[in-house]
Amino acid sequence: MASEQLRVLITNDDGYQARGIRALARAVASAGHEVLVVAPLTDQSGVGTARAGWVNRPITTASEDDDGITYIGVDGTPALAVTMARLGAFGKSPELVVSGINHGYNFGAILHSGTVGAALTGATQGVSGLAISIGSEDPRHLEVAADIAAELIDWLRDEPVGTVLNINVPDVPKTDLRGVRSARLAPVNPSRLKAGVAPTGEPIMILRDPDPSQDPESDEALLTEGYVTVTSITGVQALPDTSPAEHLSKHLD
Repeated sequence: MASEQLRVLITNDDGYQARGIRALARAVASAGHEVLVVAPLTDQSGVGTARAGWVNRPITTASEDDDGITYIGVDGTPALAVTMARLGAFGKSPELVVSGINHGYNFGAILHSGTVGAALTGATQGVSGLAISIGSEDPRHLEVAADIAAELIDWLRDEPVGTVLNINVPDVPKTDLRGVRSARLAPVNPSRLKAGVAPTGEPIMILRDPDPSQDPESDEALLTEGYVTVTSITGVQALPDTSPAEHLSKHLD
């Protein structure tokens, strides 16, 4: 049992019926926490922190129960699910956001990840969080990643509000993990993306296989070696740099 029960929002970008979110919710509940599960009705992968079209319109929801946990789906993005929960749309506001388990890794250029975007959205709204992903589109060892996420809640509770972790877990039995490593985000590699043409004649974006050779301490490289990777991240913040404003002031005077 957890040393202190928290109300934890469980969300994702794969949809409220995904296997990953079910495994995650069960593990967090088994750790002694109160879980609130609110996630998109459908797959919202790649939407980042978007909340488009959410103001002044009714938002369709659906729900279903599984293993004593209620899973709520909202017609919108993960960031919208977080915002609605923090505003009290589903009862008491959560104290922590746990997003995932994403089917497939989120490493390197995580800016567009809906899974990571949910945790970052929580940070802008006064709570810490973590995003957790597993290295398969059809994972077989979700319970391993789920237990890792539940364990990290105990660490997050004592950290400053707004702390966010990005976690990636190889899809292997726990005994086959090589260990846990703190990892840098893999360098952005534009060559992984290529514009092509679909058989229909329409443009298509093609994603090449990862290349973990650029930085041996990156999340991409360490995942390739079989490690669980832990990366502390932050969202958009102002830098203490006054020179752009000073430059502009001189030209406006």
